[in-house]
Order: sequence, then C-alpha cells, then structure tokens
Amino acid sequence: MSLISKVQQPDSNGRIQHVTPESAGWEYVGFDAYLLKKGQTLTLSSGEKELCLVLVAGLASVKTRHAEFPNLGKRMSPFERTPPWSVYVPHHDEVQVTADSDLELAVCNAPGSGNLPARLITPEDVGVERRGKGRNQRLVHNILPDNKEADSLLVVEVYTDEGATSSYPSHKHDEKESADETYLEETYYHRFDPEPGFAMQRVYTDDRSLDECMAPYNRDVVTVPRGYHPVATLAGYDNYYLNVMAGPVRLWKFTWEKDHAWVNSDEYPRSR
Repeated sequence: MSLISKVQQPDSNGRIQHVTPESAGWEYVGFDAYLLKKGQTLTLSSGEKELCLVLVAGLASVKTRHAEFPNLGKRMSPFERTPPWSVYVPHHDEVQVTADSDLELAVCNAPGSGNLPARLITPEDVGVERRGKGRNQRLVHNILPDNKEADSLLVVEVYTDEGATSSYPSHKHDEKESADETYLEETYYHRFDPEPGFAMQRVYTDDRSLDECMAPYNRDVVTVPRGYHPVATLAGYDNYYLNVMAGPVRLWKFTWEKDHAWVNSDEYPRSR
C-alpha cells in the first residue's frame, strides 16, 4: 500500500485530497483538502467523526447546526506564517462552509464520542513555538494540541525553511502498550514555496519491515501508519505541512530513534 496520496484535480465539490481509514489501512485518521472558488458552498455531515476545519488560505463563513462563525480568515497564503482560523465540529453535526474568497480548506477527522460544542479556534488560541537547533529548526502552530478539548484529534502545522530538516531527530509514536509512547496515526499535508518544490520524507521502523522514502510535492499527503518519519527540505523551497494525528489515547507521547537523539541535545551543533 502506498504511503503517499497524490493531489487530484478538484472534483465537483472542490476536493483535491481524500484519505480515509480504509484507504490508509488504519483505524482513526481521515483527511480531506478542498480548493473552493469564491462564493462556493460546501456542506458536510460529521456523522460518527469529529472535524477540525483549518483555513489553510483564504476567507470563509462557517455555520453548524447550533453555531455561526462569519467572516473568518486573514491569511491568503500559509507562507504568511501567521496562525490560521479553524473550527471544531463535533460528531452528529452538520457544517456549511461558504468561501468568501478563493479558499484552501483542510478537513481533519477522527472518531468522535463526547458532547463538546462546535467552537471557533482563533489565531490567538493557537500556541506558537520554535523547535530545534541549527539546520533542524522549525516554526510550529499548535491548532488542536492535547491540552485543548477534543475527543480524538490532534492538529498542528509546521514550517521548515529550505535546506533544513523537520520531524527530526527521527521519532515514533506507534506503541499501544507502552509507558513511553502513545499510538498515533498521522498525515502530512505538504505545501511548498515556490509551489514547484518537493521534499524528501522517509517512513521506517527499527527492523526495517517498513522503509519507504518519498518525494511529496505541493498538496500531496504522506500517511504515517507506524515508525519514524523525518522530513528534509531542498535548497530553494520552504515547506509547510499540516499534521493530523489520532489514536486510542489522545496524548502526543513519542520516543526518539536512539542513533539520532543527540541532534536534539546540547551536543548539537558540534564541531566535526
């Protein structure tokens, strides 16, 4: 089964990506991306899932059964590097999105079971942090981290400059019965500036029973069912990715690959 979902031409609803638990061969995470024209309306039913709608680029008005969130958005490109506007939608709800400009919309989903209301996640609600050292630095926007209310979903976006690495040192979160990790499936929705760029992403396990290296291009999705999953950018192209994670326990807990953990320590950078 391929771990990369290539971007498609928009269908009648504007959808360009459609990753389901069935297509990914796992249990929890689903992901869709849409390119909507100004004035276009998209209607979705959450069913047994909770949703997190992320305005990757553009303006929108969002309405659920019990709440309205008009005139959302400010950034017209994710590479403005300002936190996005997002909307959390619980299970057994309906949502209507009207594009107030051309709109790039991500719809993240995972099992929903609680009684949380629909809510707006403003840019001010998003935690901003910088991680890493040297050529392993990145900017992180925590849209729906594990300290914010949701049933299953974890959502974060990450910026990595040209020639740098991210999701590194290599780490994994694939053990269901571990004191050191939580089992979390994960998708990467990649964007590049300029758009013709690509990155290198490797997904691999300690025993190498899974070991794949991919070159995601603009708006491709990489699925990570298990194992380590570092990303390396190429000279000339900055990278953005939107991560969606979910599993049986809503907690981001991971372990480093032992050989490379030093890169995140005081030993780095070090003289060669």
